Amino acid sequence: VDYKRNPVTCSASQVLKQRTGFCYAKSHLLAALLRANGIPTGFCYQRLSVNDNGAPYCLHGLNAIYLEQHGWYKVDPRGNNAHVDAQFIPPKEQLAYEPRLEGETDFNSVLSKPLDKIVKALNQHDTWEDLCKNLPDVSPQGESHT
Repeated sequence: VDYKRNPVTCSASQVLKQRTGFCYAKSHLLAALLRANGIPTGFCYQRLSVNDNGAPYCLHGLNAIYLEQHGWYKVDPRGNNAHVDAQFIPPKEQLAYEPRLEGETDFNSVLSKPLDKIVKALNQHDTWEDLCKNLPDVSPQGESHT
Protein backbone atom coordinates (compact mmCIF):
# COMPACT_ATOMS: atom_id res chain seq x y z
CA VAL A 1 0.00 0.00 0.00
CA ASP A 2 2.04 2.92 -1.26
CA TYR A 3 -0.09 5.72 0.20
CA LYS A 4 1.13 4.77 3.69
CA ARG A 5 4.68 5.68 2.74
CA ASN A 6 6.53 8.86 3.52
CA PRO A 7 7.15 11.46 2.36
CA VAL A 8 3.83 12.96 1.32
CA THR A 9 4.19 13.93 -2.34
CA CYS A 10 2.35 16.53 -4.41
CA SER A 11 3.93 17.15 -7.81
CA ALA A 12 4.28 14.68 -10.66
CA SER A 13 8.07 14.72 -10.31
CA GLN A 14 7.86 14.00 -6.56
CA VAL A 15 5.56 11.01 -7.17
CA LEU A 16 7.99 9.63 -9.76
CA LYS A 17 11.03 10.18 -7.57
CA GLN A 18 9.52 8.85 -4.34
CA ARG A 19 7.35 6.17 -6.01
CA THR A 20 4.45 6.98 -3.70
CA GLY A 21 1.49 9.30 -3.42
CA PHE A 22 -2.05 9.72 -2.23
CA CYS A 23 -4.75 9.70 -4.92
CA TYR A 24 -4.36 13.48 -5.31
CA ALA A 25 -0.65 13.26 -6.12
CA LYS A 26 -1.23 10.32 -8.47
CA SER A 27 -3.81 12.43 -10.32
CA HIS A 28 -1.17 15.16 -10.69
CA LEU A 29 1.23 12.62 -12.21
CA LEU A 30 -1.37 11.15 -14.56
CA ALA A 31 -2.40 14.61 -15.76
CA ALA A 32 1.22 15.56 -16.45
CA LEU A 33 1.90 12.36 -18.40
CA LEU A 34 -1.27 12.59 -20.49
CA ARG A 35 -0.89 16.31 -21.16
CA ALA A 36 2.73 15.77 -22.22
CA ASN A 37 1.34 13.42 -24.87
CA GLY A 38 -1.24 15.92 -26.11
CA ILE A 39 -4.24 14.36 -24.34
CA PRO A 40 -6.56 16.94 -22.72
CA THR A 41 -6.73 16.06 -19.02
CA GLY A 42 -8.35 17.73 -16.03
CA PHE A 43 -8.87 17.18 -12.33
CA CYS A 44 -12.08 16.16 -10.62
CA TYR A 45 -13.10 14.90 -7.21
CA GLN A 46 -15.45 12.74 -5.24
CA ARG A 47 -16.48 13.36 -1.65
CA LEU A 48 -16.41 10.09 0.27
CA SER A 49 -16.79 8.91 3.84
CA VAL A 50 -13.39 8.39 5.47
CA ASN A 51 -14.57 5.35 7.45
CA ASP A 52 -17.33 4.22 5.06
CA ASN A 53 -20.07 5.03 7.59
CA GLY A 54 -20.81 8.77 7.28
CA ALA A 55 -18.87 11.70 8.72
CA PRO A 56 -16.04 12.55 8.55
CA TYR A 57 -15.67 12.97 4.78
CA CYS A 58 -12.74 13.72 2.50
CA LEU A 59 -12.08 14.32 -1.16
CA HIS A 60 -10.84 11.59 -3.47
CA GLY A 61 -8.74 12.77 -6.42
CA LEU A 62 -9.59 11.69 -9.96
CA ASN A 63 -8.76 12.75 -13.50
CA ALA A 64 -10.98 13.44 -16.47
CA ILE A 65 -9.66 12.67 -19.92
CA TYR A 66 -11.23 14.21 -22.99
CA LEU A 67 -12.08 11.44 -25.43
CA GLU A 68 -13.27 12.70 -28.80
CA GLN A 69 -15.96 10.01 -29.08
CA HIS A 70 -17.24 10.34 -25.50
CA GLY A 71 -16.36 13.78 -24.11
CA TRP A 72 -14.93 14.05 -20.59
CA TYR A 73 -14.35 10.59 -19.11
CA LYS A 74 -13.37 10.15 -15.44
CA VAL A 75 -10.56 7.78 -14.46
CA ASP A 76 -9.10 6.83 -11.11
CA PRO A 77 -5.29 7.00 -10.94
CA ARG A 78 -4.93 5.26 -7.59
CA GLY A 79 -4.56 1.67 -8.76
CA ASN A 80 -6.47 -1.47 -7.91
CA ASN A 81 -6.28 -4.01 -5.12
CA ALA A 82 -8.36 -6.96 -3.92
CA HIS A 83 -11.26 -4.62 -3.02
CA VAL A 84 -11.00 -2.08 -5.86
CA ASP A 85 -11.62 -2.70 -9.55
CA ALA A 86 -11.39 0.61 -11.43
CA GLN A 87 -11.38 0.09 -15.20
CA PHE A 88 -10.84 2.09 -18.40
CA ILE A 89 -13.77 0.88 -20.50
CA PRO A 90 -15.33 3.85 -22.32
CA PRO A 91 -18.05 4.91 -22.52
CA LYS A 92 -18.76 3.30 -19.12
CA GLU A 93 -16.94 4.88 -16.17
CA GLN A 94 -15.85 2.34 -13.59
CA LEU A 95 -14.16 4.22 -10.76
CA ALA A 96 -12.67 2.78 -7.58
CA TYR A 97 -15.50 4.15 -5.46
CA GLU A 98 -19.11 5.04 -6.07
CA PRO A 99 -20.76 7.53 -3.71
CA ARG A 100 -23.58 5.74 -1.92
CA LEU A 101 -23.93 7.30 1.52
CA GLU A 102 -25.67 10.55 2.39
CA GLY A 103 -23.03 13.29 2.21
CA GLU A 104 -20.99 11.52 -0.47
CA THR A 105 -21.00 12.88 -4.01
CA ASP A 106 -19.33 12.99 -7.41
CA PHE A 107 -18.44 16.56 -8.30
CA ASN A 108 -19.13 17.08 -12.01
CA SER A 109 -16.66 19.91 -12.59
CA VAL A 110 -13.52 19.22 -14.61
CA LEU A 111 -10.81 21.59 -13.43
CA SER A 112 -7.70 22.71 -15.26
CA LYS A 113 -5.62 22.59 -12.08
CA PRO A 114 -5.85 20.81 -8.72
CA LEU A 115 -7.86 22.43 -5.94
CA ASP A 116 -5.75 24.85 -3.91
CA LYS A 117 -6.83 23.12 -0.69
CA ILE A 118 -5.46 19.80 -2.02
CA VAL A 119 -2.09 21.28 -2.94
CA LYS A 120 -1.94 23.09 0.41
CA ALA A 121 -2.73 19.91 2.36
CA LEU A 122 -0.12 17.87 0.48
CA ASN A 123 2.56 20.52 0.96
CA GLN A 124 1.65 21.22 4.58
CA HIS A 125 1.92 17.68 5.95
CA ASP A 126 5.18 15.72 5.95
CA THR A 127 3.89 12.28 6.94
CA TRP A 128 1.00 10.17 5.71
CA GLU A 129 -0.19 9.83 9.33
CA ASP A 130 -0.45 13.62 9.67
CA LEU A 131 -2.21 14.02 6.31
CA CYS A 132 -4.70 11.26 7.21
CA LYS A 133 -5.70 13.34 10.26
CA ASN A 134 -6.21 16.38 7.99
CA LEU A 135 -7.69 15.09 4.75
CA PRO A 136 -9.19 17.87 2.61
CA ASP A 137 -12.97 18.11 2.26
CA VAL A 138 -15.50 20.26 0.38
CA SER A 139 -19.18 20.50 1.24
CA PRO A 140 -21.43 18.93 -1.42
CA GLN A 141 -23.76 21.96 -1.24
CA GLY A 142 -21.02 24.45 -2.02
CA GLU A 143 -18.96 22.94 -4.79
CA SER A 144 -16.34 25.56 -4.05
CA HIS A 145 -13.23 24.84 -6.06
CA THR A 146 -10.66 27.03 -4.42
